[in-house]
Amino acid sequence: MKPRAHTIIGLLAAAWAALSAQPVAAAEDLVVDLSAPVVAITTGFTGADLLLFGVVGGAGDVVVVVRGPSRDETVRRKKRIAGIWVNRDLITFEQVPSFYATATNRPLNEFVTPEFLLDNQIGVRSIELKPKLKGLDAVEVARFRDALVRNMQKQGLYARQPGNVTFLGNRLFRTTITFPANVATGTYGIDVYLVRDNKLISWKTTLMTVRKFGFEAGVFDFAHRHSLAYGVLAILIAAVAGWLAGAVFRRA
Repeated sequence: MKPRAHTIIGLLAAAWAALSAQPVAAAEDLVVDLSAPVVAITTGFTGADLLLFGVVGGAGDVVVVVRGPSRDETVRRKKRIAGIWVNRDLITFEQVPSFYATATNRPLNEFVTPEFLLDNQIGVRSIELKPKLKGLDAVEVARFRDALVRNMQKQGLYARQPGNVTFLGNRLFRTTITFPANVATGTYGIDVYLVRDNKLISWKTTLMTVRKFGFEAGVFDFAHRHSLAYGVLAILIAAVAGWLAGAVFRRA
């Protein structure tokens, strides 16, 4: 058995032992934990898998929603003018999750209504994406919103399909959260819902962090704290590299 499999089994066994040792006070209880609180971005980072596991106190379905740090996103629509494609129209959306993924133990439409999904912003169609400018045409906003979601899905930042929540027995559950190589740094919120008969029985939130480590972290911090100096240094490095390349070719 691979070391990774040993690690996962060990985590699940430890979680079950620790959580089962505590008597469940009510059916609404929900306990959640992560295999690691930090995803480290280092040289050669190609993505990461994070194990989430937990225990429910009673019957119900589990929904996991992962949201990345929010930021404004601008969507542009190109038009062809005189044979040249140019950016013509744009809409900026506020507080857009930089990452979004869900996981469930069975299809959502089997145990919740569309209204429940909207109220809790579960699923990419239910994410509340508001344009900065008010009074825009609703049809146009919907088109730009759909384009934003498609773009995030193409980048692997919004999951196209929910992941799987697996129950091990009646109480213990687990799921794997996959982060792509281009995942944004910052604090991520993971909401876990226990649902029964289309009603939210319990809700837990846990946080985790994506951070840069090593040389990449140093460059990133320098670029943000000393943006002018970083820009000048980048220009100088490019100029020196160009001069050296020219000198080599002249000698050759």
